Amino acid sequence: MMGYFIAMFDSTLMASSHPVITSYFNASNSASWLSTAFLLTSTSLQPLMGRLSDTIGRRPLYLAGILLLTATTAWCAAANSIGSFIAARAICGIGAAGLLSMGNVMTNDLVSIEVRGTYQAYINLFYGGGSACGAAFGGFLCDKLGWRMTFAIQLPVLIALFINAYLTTPVTLGPCLAKSSGLGVRDAMKGFDFAGSFFLTVSVAFLILGLNLGGNIFPWQHPFVIVSLVVAVIAGAILLRVESRAHRPVMPLPMLFSQPRGNLVFNNFFAQIGMNSILFNAPLYFQAVKLESASISGFRLAGPSVALTICGVSSGFIMTATGRMKWLIVVGSLFMLIGAICLSSLWDNIPPWLATIFLVPSSIGQGLSFPATSLAVLATSSQEDQAVMTSTLLLGRQLGIVMGVSLSSLILQNSLTTYLEQLIIEQVRKSVRSIIDLDPKHQIQVIDAYSRSLRIVFISAIAVYLIVNILVWGIELPRLGKKVADDEHEGGEE
Repeated sequence: MMGYFIAMFDSTLMASSHPVITSYFNASNSASWLSTAFLLTSTSLQPLMGRLSDTIGRRPLYLAGILLLTATTAWCAAANSIGSFIAARAICGIGAAGLLSMGNVMTNDLVSIEVRGTYQAYINLFYGGGSACGAAFGGFLCDKLGWRMTFAIQLPVLIALFINAYLTTPVTLGPCLAKSSGLGVRDAMKGFDFAGSFFLTVSVAFLILGLNLGGNIFPWQHPFVIVSLVVAVIAGAILLRVESRAHRPVMPLPMLFSQPRGNLVFNNFFAQIGMNSILFNAPLYFQAVKLESASISGFRLAGPSVALTICGVSSGFIMTATGRMKWLIVVGSLFMLIGAICLSSLWDNIPPWLATIFLVPSSIGQGLSFPATSLAVLATSSQEDQAVMTSTLLLGRQLGIVMGVSLSSLILQNSLTTYLEQLIIEQVRKSVRSIIDLDPKHQIQVIDAYSRSLRIVFISAIAVYLIVNILVWGIELPRLGKKVADDEHEGGEE
């Protein structure tokens, strides 16, 4: 549980502390690399962890993840240049990938599916708490203790976590194919899907690079962005061919494109696109349209965060008590759609408190749906496939986050180009705070342009959430405690 908390605290810390860090190094133009470097490695390597842990065991990867996260956190605290700091964040992402993915997989190994919902509730509590604390207190800790101390104070917790994991994590967790087959690690790794791992990592890494840098650091027409996206597509196409022939693929295509597991993975992928289109642009709405400060607009996300955590915890207990998952997924998907509809109907002069309330339904939906989806993927997979399906689900969610931020930014910037006059467009696209300094005539035009552009973003979220609902409306899931099967689902929910 503490591993989830500290990993999410570290990953969200950048949201509020990166301005201080980049200003210290006089490198504000490199701000986006702090999060991009972490996201690049954590997302691209996470799906490999499940299949790799099947071969060499869960314990080595889990301990290595904690140790790497500890070392790179110390590196961040001592970094003497922005380049060194970015490199530390990139390697830190590898440690976080091992810690988070193995935490999920080991919980699946240790806890029976019938009571997994209760543990999922506790996981959601620490997961949400770590995310909220990292985002909320990162800036405060930077102001009071200095940005280096925000990383240094994590070290005692990480060291204690490593010692505890070393002493208590069973050696026998997972299939441990190397030991069970009587082979050494090198011989057992000969059957590992290295080709699939390579092309999966390349395709995901270049997709994240292209989507994060396009429209942010470089224009979308920049050669680097175009080449990155082309490489991602080519590597992805090769990946599909390689994985269709692999004996033990890292990306299980038959499972990914079959009901209900494929529906569940793509449901979460599209849900994250919609969710991050909303959460990424909500503060912008309050700053650009309501002319609020960054701190106040950020504080308005507290309500959705609390709703997400409460519903996530409740969802776990409900599943344990009832054994049912589908209705939570369906109701959660409907709530996300309702939230997008509410936001797309924001009218001029709407009270800020009401606009804040409109952010809550989508968070309620995610809180209800995501824990149930995690359990449903396990309940419809054999014990042998659970680790790789867990990693695949996490990959889908991470890619959804990246796609949501990038696509919504693309829609917003293109809409602003349409609505804003060319004379003021560059100024207000780069800094929403400059809207306050405009003369009344142009200020009204800019506010109206942002309002219309953000409405288009929220309408696009409606389209995404329609797909989310279609994917899960007709699926059948087993009732926990009745039957846990791979592809056969007797006694499906109605």
